Amino acid sequence: MFGNYLIGLREGLEAGLVVCILIAYLVKSGRRDALRPVWTGIAIACTISLGFGAALEFGSQELTFEAQEMLGGSLSIIAVGLVTWMVFWMRRTARHLKKELHGKLDTALAMGTGALVATAFLAVGREGLETALFVWASVRASGEGSSSPLIGVLLGIATAIVLSWLFYRGALRINLSTFFTWTGGMLVVVAAGVLAYGLHDLQEARFLGGLGNKAFDITTTIPPDSWYGTLLKGVFNFQADPTVLQVTVWALYLIPTLVLFLAPVGFRRSVPTTDQKAQKATDDKAGATGGGTRDGDGAERDGERLRDGAR
Repeated sequence: MFGNYLIGLREGLEAGLVVCILIAYLVKSGRRDALRPVWTGIAIACTISLGFGAALEFGSQELTFEAQEMLGGSLSIIAVGLVTWMVFWMRRTARHLKKELHGKLDTALAMGTGALVATAFLAVGREGLETALFVWASVRASGEGSSSPLIGVLLGIATAIVLSWLFYRGALRINLSTFFTWTGGMLVVVAAGVLAYGLHDLQEARFLGGLGNKAFDITTTIPPDSWYGTLLKGVFNFQADPTVLQVTVWALYLIPTLVLFLAPVGFRRSVPTTDQKAQKATDDKAGATGGGTRDGDGAERDGERLRDGAR
């Protein structure tokens, strides 16, 4: 349930911040007449996302067992790829998200109502479709036959809505850089479990071999039906008797991805010493004139400007 709550919170807050930025910009610029098309685009995006999730859930029930496992395994791998791309994209572009959305909104305002609807739909729809796919894959991986995963997602989305509203009203200050780093790292752990379970689905569909080649079996130590077994399964998609392929791919995905995600943003480019000195002099000059912006504070300053525009 916690893993699904985290998905709902993370994805919901991303979409909520996008909506806050769009609405606050229109209010600040005196274009309240454009709010209705924006809300229309948001409503369409939410409806399509819900329909997509329902199609995944009920459509797969009509398939044979092998087809269900093949579909589930394939979509789980796709979902992991999308979520991985999303957490890295948000980590890299969160500081510039407001500016990017403002540019798109200015263009849409010049083009008319249809462009406004499309802009809002595209901005929110991507998050909605990603959420529907990853939640569906995560629920399959958790193996819970109850409504707990769905409740977890709904609670996460509800929390995100409340936080977004408080953020918009200026009643809450969020260090977005820290928030997205922590939640992104936890999502990578959840995604690793979904990926391992997706491979297990493909093995059960006889698309991949090695189903009987177990890496270990500790079901007697951690029974799947025990409270702690259920907790590990729900949070980390833990399996007490995984195959060698599952464990191998889990480790090959989780370790490098976490290292890359948690590493400093600029670690990939080593700057020569002379360039470092020149860059330091430039930064000192910019700091003295008030033109510098620290990466860690960029999202927070964007939040302050957003609240100013909302008033």
